[in-house]
Amino acid sequence: MTNTIERVDYTRLFVGGEWVRATGEEFVSVDPYRMRGWATVGSASPADVQRTIDAARRAARPWRRMSGYARSQLLFQFADALDAQRDRLAEIETRDNGKLYKENYNQIGFAVRNFRFFAGLADKLTGETKPLDSVETVDFTTREPHGVVVLIAPWNSPIQTLSNKLAPALTAGNTVIIKPSEYTSASTLELAGIFEAVGFPPGVVNVVTGGAATGEALTTNPGVDMISFTGGIGTARVIAANAARNVIPLTLELGGKGANIIFEDANLDRAVPGAVSGIFAATGQTCVAGSRLLVHESRYDEVVAAVARRAEAIRLGDPMDEQTQMGPMANENQYRHVLRMIAEAKEDGAELITGGGPPPDRPESLFVAPTVFGRVDRGSRLANTEVFGPVLAAMPFRDEDDAIALANGTDYGLAAGLWTQDINRALRVAGELDTGTVWINTYRTSASQAPFGGVKRSGYGRERGTEGLTEYTRVKNTMIDLSETVRDPFVLGT
Repeated sequence: MTNTIERVDYTRLFVGGEWVRATGEEFVSVDPYRMRGWATVGSASPADVQRTIDAARRAARPWRRMSGYARSQLLFQFADALDAQRDRLAEIETRDNGKLYKENYNQIGFAVRNFRFFAGLADKLTGETKPLDSVETVDFTTREPHGVVVLIAPWNSPIQTLSNKLAPALTAGNTVIIKPSEYTSASTLELAGIFEAVGFPPGVVNVVTGGAATGEALTTNPGVDMISFTGGIGTARVIAANAARNVIPLTLELGGKGANIIFEDANLDRAVPGAVSGIFAATGQTCVAGSRLLVHESRYDEVVAAVARRAEAIRLGDPMDEQTQMGPMANENQYRHVLRMIAEAKEDGAELITGGGPPPDRPESLFVAPTVFGRVDRGSRLANTEVFGPVLAAMPFRDEDDAIALANGTDYGLAAGLWTQDINRALRVAGELDTGTVWINTYRTSASQAPFGGVKRSGYGRERGTEGLTEYTRVKNTMIDLSETVRDPFVLGT
């Protein structure tokens, strides 16, 4: 495919069902493949943020009082409308972040599935009856929305990542304020237009754009009832402190340093492609990237050589081209970070097997060649710090216990994979890994029904699945006294 979208004005915010001009400073979104601006985006000022929160609060009570069935019908209609615009939205995301068009297209399809999955749950939010000690007392719980929820999404997969939050938040009856990354705001503003066209009540879905100042205004405002954030740990610490000051719930989906573990009995015809796609798909810019390849010492040389050969054959180019297998880095800041990490790994003495910097035939864009380092020191920064780019750290292990210790030996705990034909070993090792997700004989596989989230410094809370829906609800307990006797008001608990 070729690009069909010209320079676009995205300086308006979607607030209370209306498109209003942002009053903060404007900035330009840069196409990372062509290295030129393609869209102008506005920044929400603190006054814009307050106006948006006020609109969401006004809409909160009518939306929560709408029946689950009525909400589900709107969500199903939105899913259909989103599906109908997959082509255009995928192209917009490719212009914004350089990810392959075909991958963006598939990820928007996943977002459609998310909305349909959660739409089917909107009229099924149930509580429980509680058997109490007193037969004259009836007790039951109900699940209610938090109220106004702020959703902050990253730049690597804007619509797909947002759908993990937005679909359950709306299903549960919350009103939302979305802040996309300043690097990738366009597709989220396009989503707002779809919500408007479908007929969502004004103020239920709102979108503000901008950078750190806009995020700070949102996350410190006492009119917000919950925050959900996906991104880096530095920003997460700031948001967590803001949420703590206002004593509101927060979910965090942060980084990872995924271990892809290949045991000696693994089927290499599956494991090697799994290792390659685990790190080089999406140019390595995914929190679940299998950026550490742990291989049993008896197969280490064979596996690493095979992975390096496949890495060298990856086709770099225009992300809109169906033949391209890896696009550029999404923005210049990330590009510079990855190059610094590569340079530091070389200085630390890591064995560079292939790649190691910008490819000589692609000097005009933010490309980094697929890079493989071998026999990486376990204590090095490369082995323990998220790169968020196409850089693989390969390390041998001695036995099962050593593999588990090595896999668990970072501050992260988002995802890991293991490859073996021994089901007993697979389940045994999976039970020992300190991660929120374990893949066995696969990697980077997702499903709307399957919960996703991390442990340790990879965050807390879950997205997707019924577990993701309950994050956007709070439990209310109701107790009814059925007795006909008058109780002594000074004797508690009777």
